Amino acid sequence: MIKKLTAFFVLVSIFLSMSDKTQGCVVYADNMSLYAKSAVLMDADSGRVLYEKNGHEQMAMASTTKIMTLIVTLENANLDDTVTVSSYAASMPDVQLNIREGENYRLNDLVYSLMLESHNDSAVAIAEHVGGSVKAFAALMNKKADEIGCENTYYITPNGLDATDGDKFHSTTARDLALVMSYCIKESPQKEKFLEITRTPSHSFSDLSGKRSFSCTNHNAFLGMMTGALSGKTGFTNKAGYCYVGALERDGKTFVVALLACGWPNHKTYKWSDTRTLMEFGITNYDYRRFDEAQIPERAFEDILVTGAKSETIGGAEIVKVELVDAPESSGGVDGLLMSDEEKITVTLQKVKGLSAPVSAGQTVGHISYMVGDEEWKRVDIVTTQGKEAIDFWWCFEMIFDKWSI
Repeated sequence: MIKKLTAFFVLVSIFLSMSDKTQGCVVYADNMSLYAKSAVLMDADSGRVLYEKNGHEQMAMASTTKIMTLIVTLENANLDDTVTVSSYAASMPDVQLNIREGENYRLNDLVYSLMLESHNDSAVAIAEHVGGSVKAFAALMNKKADEIGCENTYYITPNGLDATDGDKFHSTTARDLALVMSYCIKESPQKEKFLEITRTPSHSFSDLSGKRSFSCTNHNAFLGMMTGALSGKTGFTNKAGYCYVGALERDGKTFVVALLACGWPNHKTYKWSDTRTLMEFGITNYDYRRFDEAQIPERAFEDILVTGAKSETIGGAEIVKVELVDAPESSGGVDGLLMSDEEKITVTLQKVKGLSAPVSAGQTVGHISYMVGDEEWKRVDIVTTQGKEAIDFWWCFEMIFDKWSI
């Protein structure tokens, strides 16, 4: 009897295990164990969040700040510029390059110090040079965050040191941080330079007097952890804990992972474990699917009846033909999306049943929405290909005259 019961429970366990696997990413995501208090896995091409854990909670971000410092610098300054170190920049706490007041450096060298070694004094020297002051540079950072689409991010410092400004504090969310990294590697006009700098193994340089020499080494261990690793930035403060944001590209798919409060000393390696877990989850469970694979309702292509339009005979019906064009407001203008097997693309149609003249060519008469879940990811407008003039007095006069003159 005991042997039979044991065999029964073994079979049940195997069955349940197989059932879990058929559920794909949904079961996996619900049972994912992460160290980070806040985490996001994002499709970098669309900005779609594929997994989140407290992804909208505003938290300290430490030196992950420096990806925004770098991209604002690349987009607003010349790397051949000369940077003169202020006393304030030289006074920054560790981690430091130990630059000194009055020294001159090439901006190009300081951005490597910023990203490879995460030097706080270099960050301030860069900010003062590019923005004129730390406060003005922070304004540039916040403006760029708004442009990118960040919803709950506020920059005060260029290096990520904890700071407050009235009732606000230097902070972001995992969702916003992932969005910033996605912008840096995919959309910025300086994306290639951003990747070049953040992927560099080491960089050596001197101050412009040639009296002092420095060597910086890249401490982003993720670059050697997984095939396809693109970029990333670590961070730590007592308030933020260990933080990380990284990007990976494989098989035509680009993922970004953002982690906030991912352990405190002595748990420095937690961020690497969480990053690998999330990246492998994305690679395994998501594939690219094009919206044009979904079937469009035939009614979208049907001609539209126009009333009150000039025609060859009095009372004759007029029609206008239509065509489909991408809508300018289409969400990101994406042609497809990373999706799990359980997700479906649904197509909804909105189109007028008839029109009253006058009708102009290119007039929008409806649209098709490509939906995944409750979110619209692409919109295609239905527009007229020709115009129709409205009946007026002189048209009526001509029609009557032609009839009576026969």
